[in-house]
Formats: sequence, structure tokens, C-alpha cells
Amino acid sequence: MASESVWDYPRPPRAERIQRRAVLTYAGVIVADTDDVVRVLETSHPPTYYLPRTAFGDQIVPVQRQTFCEWKGMASYVDLVTPDATALREVGWWYADPSADYRELTDRVAVYATPFDEVTLDGVEVIPQPGDFYGGWITPDIIGPFKGGPGTWGW
Repeated sequence: MASESVWDYPRPPRAERIQRRAVLTYAGVIVADTDDVVRVLETSHPPTYYLPRTAFGDQIVPVQRQTFCEWKGMASYVDLVTPDATALREVGWWYADPSADYRELTDRVAVYATPFDEVTLDGVEVIPQPGDFYGGWITPDIIGPFKGGPGTWGW
């Protein structure tokens, strides 16, 4: 796969379907495995990957937290409850009614990679985007520097 610089990504962001397999593992159990993936590309950020809610079975539980994205709309957060009843708190978010330019995100969940034991794209381990606000996934084909770490908020 060719390298991509996050500085070539657009602003406002672009959502696009891609052909990659995402597998998320926690406590030795695969909690999602799908090749039905949409990624959002935004200047200075590694891609954020949105998986169908159905890829998580009944393990996704809505919580009260919400945030607003000026482009995508109101995001609602979710916990993921594993088969052993462990809850990964506010591990991801979704848009129940995304704005018109982001309809392909309907019924899709983006998750932070950090809480999982392993997140892979096409068998390659993902590195979480720095910081605790953004949810991008860094793979060897994505080139930074990336927004999210200390001192990068005002870029």
C-alpha cells in the first residue's frame, strides 16, 4: 500500500469506503471482525475507522456522553461490554443522524484503539493516535506528524 501523509488529507474531512479488514481483540476474544469499513480523513489526523454497529454484536451499550462535530453532527458514545462482563467505558462513538455529507457513517461505530489488546488492519497492528480526544489509527503507511499529543491542540 502506498504511503499517505495526513497533511494531504482534506479539511473539512472526507468519508470514504475502503477495502481493509479490521479486527479488534480484547481479553483474548475477537470483539469485532469486518471488512465493511468507512474511514474519515482530516488534515493532521490519522484516519478514523467506522465499523458497522452489527460487527460488535450486542456488546455495544449507549451511554449519556455526547459531543458535537461541526461537520458530522452530534456524536453519542458507547461502552463495549465483553462476554466476561468487563466494560470498556466510552470506548467509541457513533452518529445516529450524521449530517448530509457523512451519511455513510450511519449505524457505524468508531472506537479508540487504546483500550483494546490489539487492533489490526489487514493483519497489521494499529498504533493509537496520541492523546485521549481523537480516535485515529496509525498504520505504517500513514505519515505524520499527527495532531493529538501534548502541544498539538492549537495546530
